[in-house]
Amino acid sequence: MGFVRKAVKRFMPGETEEAALTAAFDFSKFGIPSVFTKLGENITQLSEAEAVRDHYLQLIDKIAARKLDIEISVKLTQLGFDLSEEETYNNFTAIVKKAKEKLGNEVFIDMEGSIYNQRTIDFFKRVKKEFDNVGICIQAYLLRTTNDIEDLIKINSSVRMVKGAYKEPHNIVFKDKSEVDENFFNCAKKLLIESKVKNIRPVFATHDEALIQRIINEAEKQKIEKSKYEFQMLYGIKTSLQKQLAKNDFKFRVLIAYGESWYPWYMRRLAERPANIWFVIKNIF
Repeated sequence: MGFVRKAVKRFMPGETEEAALTAAFDFSKFGIPSVFTKLGENITQLSEAEAVRDHYLQLIDKIAARKLDIEISVKLTQLGFDLSEEETYNNFTAIVKKAKEKLGNEVFIDMEGSIYNQRTIDFFKRVKKEFDNVGICIQAYLLRTTNDIEDLIKINSSVRMVKGAYKEPHNIVFKDKSEVDENFFNCAKKLLIESKVKNIRPVFATHDEALIQRIINEAEKQKIEKSKYEFQMLYGIKTSLQKQLAKNDFKFRVLIAYGESWYPWYMRRLAERPANIWFVIKNIF
């Protein structure tokens, strides 16, 4: 429906990689690099996974040709994780290898629903033994996350913290927003402290201004340089804050999502925070 598509355009520049590349170029004028993710998950045929792999491989060529600072973040189920872990490994490492050769940057694994949690972490560890330019997303609303963070710190991981947006069983997640926020902060604090002595990359992906300020205050308290940690936010949300962070010399990337499979992604953005619904309504009317 037209009004839904109008609302979605606040959160993604378009369905094609060309629309995403144009948006990334516009942000680069403000000194803001990007993260790209092509929407889609849980493919049902390995041929689809190969098509996604090939899409990212040609996208890397386009990024390199335009000399843009863009990282890639992918969901493993988009590369065949439900069908064959070996094929997924081959598809993912092909992307990682080319990103290192052409762009010299990291490729992140998006975390999906809790049923994939341990498998995804094990997969990440396997890839990291061969490639040093990989990172993983971890969700603060899961009770297990503190242990996962400690485990990943041991192997000098690049970790992107998010709050989490999948509907999960009540017995494995924090029930209240305040608890999720506190767990996010405690994990962020752990990552910040460890970044002083270990070769890890802490990335904090949140639009929560109070949480961002708490992290900044903690970093200052611990005398941690701005270059040691990073913030990320979605395209179209609090753009003025994004530009302000970059202007104040904080490391920052904007996450740009694109692709035809935007509907489930969009609905999770609304589900993860009811205030997002009001945000959309205001911008429609």
